[in-house]
Formats: sequence, structure tokens, C-alpha cells
Amino acid sequence: MADRTERQKVGYEILNTVIKFMSIDKITRNFGTDMPIYHSEIHMISSIAKHPGIHIGGLADHLGITKGAVSEVVKKLERKKLVIKETDKHNLSKLSIFLTEKGKTAYKNHMKYHEIIDEIVEDELKNASNNDVRFLNTFLKGLRDRLDCFKQKIQEQ
Repeated sequence: MADRTERQKVGYEILNTVIKFMSIDKITRNFGTDMPIYHSEIHMISSIAKHPGIHIGGLADHLGITKGAVSEVVKKLERKKLVIKETDKHNLSKLSIFLTEKGKTAYKNHMKYHEIIDEIVEDELKNASNNDVRFLNTFLKGLRDRLDCFKQKIQEQ
């Protein structure tokens, strides 16, 4: 069994890896378009791509943010000609949001980025046994669940 110092190193490695992932994810890129697309914008584009015709409220629920925040980002995406809003055919008081061709290009290139991350992870695990991979998945899921509980306790204080 690993000693306490080795176990603590695991925590630091996880934290440093998460920070590295986040720093890469937050880099502003063009995603194959002619303009910079920010972290919040590309994730909204991804949600719209997965739910074409979604409304502001649905996006807010899906992303766990306010309708006001969604409206602001959607306005920016409209100005950049990445999305369009159309009147909902079933509810004329609502607007449906769709990607433009430029928005679809950004989404496609964002998905390529995720494929590269997947390849890096798969390459790092190439010599791991199925048991090793199962252990790692179980460990990370358990850690994430415990961190969710910890976060909830902090927010309640």
C-alpha cells in the first residue's frame, strides 16, 4: 500500500492536471472561422448544435446559467454571425436558436479539439489493463461525487 506522502502526490497531480485542462480549454481560438471565439461562446455553440431550435430558457437550464447570461452570449454569437434566431413555429412568442454555417464550422472544429484530447488520454492509457482503467474510472467518479458533496457543504456555510 502506498504511504501517505505518495497518496498526497496523487491529489496534487489531479489538481495540476485539472488546471492544465482548464488552461487549455480557456484559450481563445477561431475554430476555423475568421474571428476569436471565447470559452463560454464555444460551449454555447456546442449546446445549440446538440439541440437545434432550442430556446433561451432551455439553453439556460442545459448550461446551468441564467437566462440573462444566455441572452448576452447569444447576442454576441449573433453579431459574429455564428447563430440565428427564428420564431418558433409552435409558439410564436418564443425564438428558436440555430447555428449558421459559420457556427457549424466552429462546432466541427471544437469537436476535433475534443478528439485530440481523447487521443491523448487513450495514448496515456495504452498500456493499462482493463482492471487499471476500471479502477481509474471508479476512483475519479468517486472523487468527483465526494467533491460535489464538499462543494455543497461549502455553499451552505
